[in-house]
Amino acid sequence: MSGTSEGPTPAADLDRSAVTDSDHTPYDRVFGAAPLAMAVVDHAGIVVRANPAFGELLGLDCAALTGRAAADLVDLTADVRSWHAYREVLSGRQARLRCTRRLKHPGGNSVWVQLTVAPLTDGEAGVLLSVADISARRELQARLRHLQMHDPVTRLPNRTLFFERLSAALEAESYERGATGRIGLCYLDLDGFKAVNDTLGHRVGDRLLAAVAERLTTVADAAGYARAATPLVARLGGDEFALLVEDSTGTEQLADLAESALTSLEEPFDLAGQRLSLTASIGVVERHAAGTTATGLMQAADTTLYWAKADGKARWTLFDPERNAHRMTRQALSSTLRPAVERGEFVLDYQPLVGMEDGRLSGVEALVRWHHPQFGTLTPNRFIGLAEEDGSIVQLGRWALVTACRQARRWQLDHPGEPPIFVSVNVAVRQVWDSDLVADVAQTLAETGLAPHLLQLELTESAVMGSAGRPLQALQALSDMGVRIAIDDFGTGYSNLAYLSRLPVSALKLDGSFVRGFQYEETPKGVPPNPADEVIVEAMIQLAHRLGLTVTAECVETAAQASRLRRIGCDTGQGWLYSRPVPPDRISELLGARSYAVGKP
Repeated sequence: MSGTSEGPTPAADLDRSAVTDSDHTPYDRVFGAAPLAMAVVDHAGIVVRANPAFGELLGLDCAALTGRAAADLVDLTADVRSWHAYREVLSGRQARLRCTRRLKHPGGNSVWVQLTVAPLTDGEAGVLLSVADISARRELQARLRHLQMHDPVTRLPNRTLFFERLSAALEAESYERGATGRIGLCYLDLDGFKAVNDTLGHRVGDRLLAAVAERLTTVADAAGYARAATPLVARLGGDEFALLVEDSTGTEQLADLAESALTSLEEPFDLAGQRLSLTASIGVVERHAAGTTATGLMQAADTTLYWAKADGKARWTLFDPERNAHRMTRQALSSTLRPAVERGEFVLDYQPLVGMEDGRLSGVEALVRWHHPQFGTLTPNRFIGLAEEDGSIVQLGRWALVTACRQARRWQLDHPGEPPIFVSVNVAVRQVWDSDLVADVAQTLAETGLAPHLLQLELTESAVMGSAGRPLQALQALSDMGVRIAIDDFGTGYSNLAYLSRLPVSALKLDGSFVRGFQYEETPKGVPPNPADEVIVEAMIQLAHRLGLTVTAECVETAAQASRLRRIGCDTGQGWLYSRPVPPDRISELLGARSYAVGKP
């Protein structure tokens, strides 16, 4: 640079070989000796002067660089954004440009550089282009990134890199370029891997994980042969692996991949003298990439993996939207059970219990219904199991007890001329363990004014049989109080009638499976029904009567069933022949009629 204000000197006059040492300013000497590659560029983008370091970086003589377009030398035209910013700096509308480029050296190697373009100082025309070699730094960054993005045990991509790839694959511009626009995932978990760590140590466990990774990589390579891309194999943590298939062709491809993965793991592993056998469970998900999120895909894969484990392990399971919807519904119900009781979303319907001899209404069974704001009216089989699992059955059971007793007392007061009917309330065994059922019953009877003998508590056979300790003590205390105890669904569990003599039980309710065989006097083809059904039920009824127990037959649907049950001595019937579960006001109507019309609910 001349240091004058007359504009750039012709390029030929700037040839360093033609300039004597006495013509050099201190700035010229610094410019020429600087280890940093630099060039002076005019406002048209032409190199006016370049120092030797610049020429060395590009593998060219610095004198040969003058007069050439700087943007071509450092590849600034390849990026529209950088090219625009560069033009803005040249025109004086932008103060500075800094960007990174990969330049090809004539020797064949590539160099990563950081470019800086800034105006010359002191109002001189043109800009200064400086180029710093950052190849070593980039290489170090790449090594650090590889360490950050790969699992040290298996050397597979880790969870971070997996989700980076998955998120990129789900971007619209990515799957729109693909042939299918679909994505697939095999989510794999080793069965019983914890036992390997616990018994053989983590060192053997790590070797096993590395061996599994090698086999899965081989499977992925084989699956990717002759295809556009090889599935990505990643270790997500612990003993969990994933095989990501971008641009998948359908569920068949994913099923084949999962089957190949399971097959590859069947061969025993030889690890430094240890011979180990291993199985795995795999959740398989395949769907359109459009509208799919990384979180949604992983949730589906995790759910499907859980199904594979629950179904017996050592298998792959394909995601089922219908099964998942049921699971989501179940989860939604579970999360709202407790507040639903407080919001008054539960009601009780009542199903009549009818005397077999006189056909009169002797009692009712209280059956809870959930008027769910989203799913409509739900029967007990949809939520009682959930309530028992999360403990909300205690709260719900207490509400049902109070509501049923209050209603039974109301019927008694409203129909003083009729014999009072008893109300039967189902009790879960967890209510006996997690609450003071005896105190709850005593308080409820006192508050409602219902006589103890007008309350019957039903427990399932499996809950009562073999009872000892607190459950047996609670049943005995309730029986001593005058409350009836009934065994529900009798005949489906232990059926230990001898044990009944030692329990404070007053009634048996025969499971509907016994009664269904009584549906016809003759089968539709004219063949008499199996007499063994009647023999078994008659024997159960006679033995129950000898123990002082009454017997109720559930699921009575036809007059033929009722007739045969009455003939062999059954005390009470319950079922659609008499009535479906109905609201309390319908029971009031039946009581007011003074007689019960069989088969006309």
